[in-house]
Amino acid sequence: MALIPAVFLDKDGTVLADEPYNVEPARMAYAAGARAGLRVLAASGAPLIVISNQPGVARGRFAPQALARVHTRLAAMFAAAGARLAGFYWCPHDPRGTVAAYSRVCACRKPQPGLLLQAAREHRVDLGRSWFIGDILDDVEAGNRAGCRTVLLDVGNETEWRSGPCRTPTVTMPDLEQAARHVARAVAEAGREAA
Repeated sequence: MALIPAVFLDKDGTVLADEPYNVEPARMAYAAGARAGLRVLAASGAPLIVISNQPGVARGRFAPQALARVHTRLAAMFAAAGARLAGFYWCPHDPRGTVAAYSRVCACRKPQPGLLLQAAREHRVDLGRSWFIGDILDDVEAGNRAGCRTVLLDVGNETEWRSGPCRTPTVTMPDLEQAARHVARAVAEAGREAA
């Protein structure tokens, strides 16, 4: 079976309004342009996979089991936008955490590409034809390290602007709707070239 392109999405600040450490489904809300953006991405036919750092686990803010309800609500929000959530991958680690089991350096915490590589294996994804959309440069770096093309949503959430060899996005967009239009066109073009 041939590998397929996917669209990887950061969760907080990209798909959802950024509310730090929130695991209450009732407080989960779409980020600006996200509902329309998910609809556009769904029409591309590419699997939509969320990749998220969840340091609240390592910092003792919530138990990892709380993310099951987040996953359920996230899938419902994708469905309400006419899209399907193909996967939700999250990293519980933080080397500055207070919960010993999760307080460590790992390969899955963005900007490391571990979760993208895992998702690519499990969903038979061609990373070179895939995209990662996020709102900070750690998302961009993770996507670039995995071999994806990347979109930075310039929505004010990147505050450090640290440069580096993997921290330049392919494109910068103002919200998920405009990013989705760009990515959907690129996925369609790549599909035509592959055919």
